[in-house]
Amino acid sequence: MELAAKIIFEELKEFERHFKQAVKSNVSLLDKIMQFIVKRKGKQLRPMFVLLSAKLGGQINEKSYRAASLVELLHTATLVHDDVVDESLERRGFFSINTLWKNKIAVLVGDYLLSKGLLLSLDNGDFQMLQILSNAIKLMSEGELLQLEKARNLNLKEDVYFEIIKNKTASLLASSCAAGASTTFTDEAEVEKMRTFGEKVGIAFQIKDDLFDYGNEDVGKPTGNDIKEKKLTLPLIYTLNNTSSLTRRKLIYIVKNENTNKEKVKFVINEVQKTGGIEYAKQKMFHYRDEALAVLYTFPDTEVRKGLEELVRYTTDRNY
Repeated sequence: MELAAKIIFEELKEFERHFKQAVKSNVSLLDKIMQFIVKRKGKQLRPMFVLLSAKLGGQINEKSYRAASLVELLHTATLVHDDVVDESLERRGFFSINTLWKNKIAVLVGDYLLSKGLLLSLDNGDFQMLQILSNAIKLMSEGELLQLEKARNLNLKEDVYFEIIKNKTASLLASSCAAGASTTFTDEAEVEKMRTFGEKVGIAFQIKDDLFDYGNEDVGKPTGNDIKEKKLTLPLIYTLNNTSSLTRRKLIYIVKNENTNKEKVKFVINEVQKTGGIEYAKQKMFHYRDEALAVLYTFPDTEVRKGLEELVRYTTDRNY
């Protein structure tokens, strides 16, 4: 991500100032938690996509910084709520909000971040931006609920899986690119192209996350976390659809009833590798990556476009 970070080095610092300002609170407990959130910043992938999408269309401006801040506010809010739902103890190498301050406070913190995002847009009249991001939140919630519903019977078809990840993961990245583009592009068709670009990248990003669960030479040992959480990911879905009915029943039984048994989980991982589930998922991931790049290549060949291309390749080549 070196080129991408270099192109918007100053703009990222400016974004951080905007974000820090956006989360400030007069309530001491809230302010303390907000400082903790600011300190544990991640890779800032989404703000980078926002700012580079904006820069692709022209000069980054105040509206672009508000778009990046809004995306980060909404993304952080969903992560805080996700940690409560998943009962996660850690996030980005730090204790999660719910671990340090308990669930009730964590839920309210997520609500606070959402409200700050809404106010940031409304106070500045950024209605188009708010519409773009509000739609993403709606889709993310629908995707999460659809996944929970399907996890009960483990009867997930590939098309439903793609609907889930398009809503749950890709919608926010799609909206990040569209929101950034909307601050500099005057042509709505270009903004829509950037939304499509972001969606394709988001799907590839999620498939890469799925692959981490099975491990490879880059990642090290497989974790089996998704199996323990009864999540049907693409490598497993492919395996269930391309194995004998006996093995299929056995795999489903393990995921449903024996998902904490290390040896049984190892059996599932081995079956996925043996049946070609990993290779199939990789092919799909690269397919969506290439579709994203095809959209990107319709824009003029500039340093900013190269920076976005680097980010796209990072999503599929990353080791974590």
